[in-house]
Amino acid sequence: MNDANLQRLGLAVIETEAAAVKALASRIDARFVQACEFMLQCAGRIVVLGMGKSGHIGGKIAATLASTGSPAFFVHPGEASHGDLGMITPGDVVLALSNSGETEEILTILPLIKRLNVPLISLTGNPQSTLARAANVNIDVSVEQEACPLGLAPTSSTTALLAMGDAIAVALLDVRGFTAEDFARSHPGGRLGRRLLLLIEDVMHRGDEIPRVHEQAPLTAALVEMSKKGLGMTTVVDARGRLAGVFTDGDLRRIFDRAVDVHNTKIDDVMTRNCKTARPDMLAAEALQLMEQHRINALPVTDGDGNLVGAFNMHDLLRAGVV
Repeated sequence: MNDANLQRLGLAVIETEAAAVKALASRIDARFVQACEFMLQCAGRIVVLGMGKSGHIGGKIAATLASTGSPAFFVHPGEASHGDLGMITPGDVVLALSNSGETEEILTILPLIKRLNVPLISLTGNPQSTLARAANVNIDVSVEQEACPLGLAPTSSTTALLAMGDAIAVALLDVRGFTAEDFARSHPGGRLGRRLLLLIEDVMHRGDEIPRVHEQAPLTAALVEMSKKGLGMTTVVDARGRLAGVFTDGDLRRIFDRAVDVHNTKIDDVMTRNCKTARPDMLAAEALQLMEQHRINALPVTDGDGNLVGAFNMHDLLRAGVV
């Protein structure tokens, strides 16, 4: 066995599984639509069943459905025969996964599922199997061959099953009008949750931490304030505490090009007026987009009356996991 053979075998698996997924395109048909409609009309939850490798895929499909606006959970068919079947209630929809369509543990509980009179959707590799014929709607997820050279280990079949589960979940997501903010609310601890739910008021510097000088202050005082507060800029306020402008590292470089006398210049002569600002209730991701668009490294934060209430820079967003 050499490197070339390992690469050849790995490539063969990818190509075989890619072909299996591509073949599913023709099966996004009326049966697929009917299955989605059953789930959209579900007043309860989508209960996913599967044994072995199909069970592992079923767990992932249930998790994807639940995190994209379709309440779902996974039930092990073997445990269902010993009490867990009570987790299925009227108003639910059952999604059963089986490549053969003859999985004994699922067939055992089929009569009980029928007695509950809940819609049964099956994803099988054999449209003529017992499970497929018993279902209200069956989606064919059969594959031409497994990627395993022995033709035994579930490889292409589980990949196709997972892809069809994703197709269902995403179709339901879009029809339900599920948004990125909805997704973030179910993932508050993740990076996406931080990006979409974090507000500027959660990351901004307040009070004495805000770099701030009066508009009549000398430029040297502004430079000291910038160095002391470490945000790469200082805000400039008027007598009422309203934001009058900002002075940034970039402004400092530009005044050196103009040979400005830093000892005899007031800050209001060199500051940037009508600067970009953020609001405390602005999403951090929205502020990041504004900063990237205008190539700004720091922003002052003002309230609805133009009063300075905070400041932050790109490093604050980075520490918060927004960048």
